[in-house]
Amino acid sequence: MEFTELPLSGEVLAGIDKAGYKDCTPVQETVLPISLSGRDVMVQSKTGSGKTAVYLLTILEKYSRNKAGAALIVSPTRELAVQIEEDARILSAGFPDYRIGCFYGGVGYKEQNEELASGLNLYVGTPGRLLDFAKSNKLDFRCFDTVVLDEADRMFDMGFYPDVQSMFAQMVSPNERQTMLFSATLSTKVRNLAWKYMSDPEEIAVQPEEITVKAITQELFHVTKEEKFSLLLSILKKVDPSSCLIFTNTKDRAVEVAKRLAMNGYKAEYLMGDMPQSKRLKTLERMKEGQLPYLVATDVAARGLQIDDLELVVNYDIPEDFESYVHRIGRTARAGKSGKAITLACEEYIYGLEPIENYIQMKIPVIWPDEAGLESVEDKSAGYHYRSRRPSSKRVERSGERRHADKGPRKPDRRRNAQRNAAKSAGEERRSDKDYDKLSSMTLEDRMAYYKSEFGGKEQGKPAAARKNAEGRKKPAQSQGGVRPQQRRPQPKPQQRKAPKQQAVQKAEAPKVENTAARKEASVETKSRKGLFARIRSMFGK
Repeated sequence: MEFTELPLSGEVLAGIDKAGYKDCTPVQETVLPISLSGRDVMVQSKTGSGKTAVYLLTILEKYSRNKAGAALIVSPTRELAVQIEEDARILSAGFPDYRIGCFYGGVGYKEQNEELASGLNLYVGTPGRLLDFAKSNKLDFRCFDTVVLDEADRMFDMGFYPDVQSMFAQMVSPNERQTMLFSATLSTKVRNLAWKYMSDPEEIAVQPEEITVKAITQELFHVTKEEKFSLLLSILKKVDPSSCLIFTNTKDRAVEVAKRLAMNGYKAEYLMGDMPQSKRLKTLERMKEGQLPYLVATDVAARGLQIDDLELVVNYDIPEDFESYVHRIGRTARAGKSGKAITLACEEYIYGLEPIENYIQMKIPVIWPDEAGLESVEDKSAGYHYRSRRPSSKRVERSGERRHADKGPRKPDRRRNAQRNAAKSAGEERRSDKDYDKLSSMTLEDRMAYYKSEFGGKEQGKPAAARKNAEGRKKPAQSQGGVRPQQRRPQPKPQQRKAPKQQAVQKAEAPKVENTAARKEASVETKSRKGLFARIRSMFGK
């Protein structure tokens, strides 16, 4: 399809001619007829597919019809924002008065402040700098009738998810604007954002990222959660990689694994989304230059991370999103080179294995420690467990209070923790060698059935005991309308109660105010006393 077949104005076609475009790419041919009609779109397409022209042409065509309005394009990086600005200036050649501005961090505010003050038709920027201008009342998100989120998955991996939510919360309602979202993968976060801040978006998948995992040597080890780190040490001793990237599902576990590796003599650091940008860039630079052989990261490093000659990728935790598995192991075997990916499957994340194998359309070869010739390695970090100093978001959301999030976590209750640990050690037993031998002799189907029966079903992924306790809890009674009845007010403690006779005596002794004038006079006298006491305290500094 040629661009001339689309309902585009002469000014827009003039910009297309200047850019040298003639035929539409598959993503342009599929998405443009929908986006030009004004509908919201959620597009899954790989980098380099021509998606930038899709939303730029849609914005320019809307401007040619209305000659008003403003558009916003949000980009995860400064480099991409600058590239979008350059493409927009070329495609807007048919509109001499069309004004474009680009806003990103790492540079001064003076020139960007002047651009904002001059008034623009198209704003391109990164989340942090855009929010800075909004906080200083130099940018109003309510003025945008078209909003584009480019490379949304990469933006969220970089820790911008709260910033993007904050921006959308300050905009007009989804029905009053057109929103276009572009992403290489439509992850859970991307979909949640689309459902919350978009108006019935059309989901389109054109040229998604190719699954290129067959060129990577993949291995899977079944292991218990308690023995996982010891197995990791044995694997690293045998493989002895020059560079290794280890993925975990949580930030706390990334910190713990990195610290335990350091205790065992490995030069390792961690990488996560909420780290300062300067520290993240410095860590990645050291990894790329070969100064840091071991890096433990969350999925923030799964996409866009280019490390030459990365020898080994380890999935310390099976990813909960099956597409993340492809992006993780895709960090190795780049540019035609060989690479290896090892996954440790424990009972906590075992249920992510089946969707991964269905997605990559192959069974990951299972390797057993005794067959792999792994040596037992002394763990010098045995017994160490990292405790996060960050406040629990679940506790804050449940209580509805902000003081714990602002002032930090509460001090640990040592007595309660000791009782809890004692009960746990008394009521639970570690998995024995016999159980591990039992797992080793099972086929994959038998192991999956064993995990389902042992840990409470695929849907919940909890131990059977925990699931039984959860189901056995009594639910609060509900009224006929489905509304929880009003809870009883907490009764005062016994020592706070006053005897009826004592209350009667106090009532009798209390002076009675006969009329309104006397009550006002008493109130004025009380206020004057309080003011006198306040002045005395201020004079003597008490």
